Amino acid sequence: MTAPLVTTLLVIAKEPRPGRVKTRLTPPFTPEEAAALAEASLADTLSAAARVPADRHVLVLDGQPGPWLPPGFAVVPQAGGGLDVRLAAAFAGCPGPALLIGMDTPQVTPELLAPALRRDAHDAWFGPAADGGFWALALARPAPSLLLGVPMSTPDTGAVQYARLRAAGLRVGTLPVLRDVDTAPDARQVAAAAPGTRFAARYAELTTAATGAGR
Repeated sequence: MTAPLVTTLLVIAKEPRPGRVKTRLTPPFTPEEAAALAEASLADTLSAAARVPADRHVLVLDGQPGPWLPPGFAVVPQAGGGLDVRLAAAFAGCPGPALLIGMDTPQVTPELLAPALRRDAHDAWFGPAADGGFWALALARPAPSLLLGVPMSTPDTGAVQYARLRAAGLRVGTLPVLRDVDTAPDARQVAAAAPGTRFAARYAELTTAATGAGR
């Protein structure tokens, strides 16, 4: 008898501590404000991920969990090395189909994520980011070698990763393009596009306070 497939939803993240996350938001935000925005983004992301049907929900974390972690998530530490190595290691720990997302897209919803874990004709799903990277990657058969050596945090990261999938002969489905929150203009656009999120509320709070203080 064939063993049932175990599906995993992975969220890879950094602990939202001042000076360690979202440093490109400073200025205009202070390190503490940037960390507050990162925490809100992470909380929104985890909330959406928790509502996606999967056998395992796993937070792959650089740092320590905090009150922003909802129930139902296992927490594992990130591997050392570059981002490609850390992503590959996250997939290596999965026994079956896996979807990996980051903490930088608080506008994500369960409806956007759900197709990537369905058992259909696709071997992989790819979520391109507006900055040229990617915000989601799903593999029906996790293979760390598909990520190792892909240059990360460059304008063509997404194109290289997508080409790697296709060169491996995979049938790739495409998720909608989303904007990562990396810079202050990113934060403004994402908050406007997702007004009901914790991220949008925190952004409004910080920018209103800054305006009132004459900053």
